[in-house]
Amino acid sequence: MPELDAAATAASHRLDELLARVAAGDRQAFESVYQLASGRLFAICLHVLRDRGDAEEVLQDVFTTVWNKAAQFDRAKAAAMTWLSMLARNRSIDRLRAAPPRVLDDLSVAEEIPDLAPQPAFAAEQASDHERLQACLETLEPRRRSLIRLAFLDGASYEELARRIGSPLGSVKSWIRRGLGQLRVCLER
Repeated sequence: MPELDAAATAASHRLDELLARVAAGDRQAFESVYQLASGRLFAICLHVLRDRGDAEEVLQDVFTTVWNKAAQFDRAKAAAMTWLSMLARNRSIDRLRAAPPRVLDDLSVAEEIPDLAPQPAFAAEQASDHERLQACLETLEPRRRSLIRLAFLDGASYEELARRIGSPLGSVKSWIRRGLGQLRVCLER
């Protein structure tokens, strides 16, 4: 959707400008960067670390790095969110590597550790569900499909989406609600 692409580009440029202001020591810009990016960065940390406490600590470390090294951001090399996401991912991986390996004194204890990997049947069912969801998403009008993806897969709030596309909040909520209804009907077939 052209208006969503334009809104995403505008948001990206805004983040670029905010990082430049953070590099100059602007605390208000730093707060705005946090407001715009912390949710997505926390999701990255949590995905890598699988522990909420560790993810929160790494996110704090990421924003300390942003404050101290914002001048190193080069918009010619990457978008601001890409740079921030890379910081979050790399810090999370560093945290995993720094954790001491778990040593088992008695190997018989290993038999008691549950295998948390999905069973093949579950993985196949999950893949099938994913394919059905993608097929149903494709049946939606492009605006609704795009809004649902941004809201539920990228974590954008309704208010943020309304600002991005320049539409009233009520309209955005209505489009998403109708799209979700269409998805439900499609998935129940």
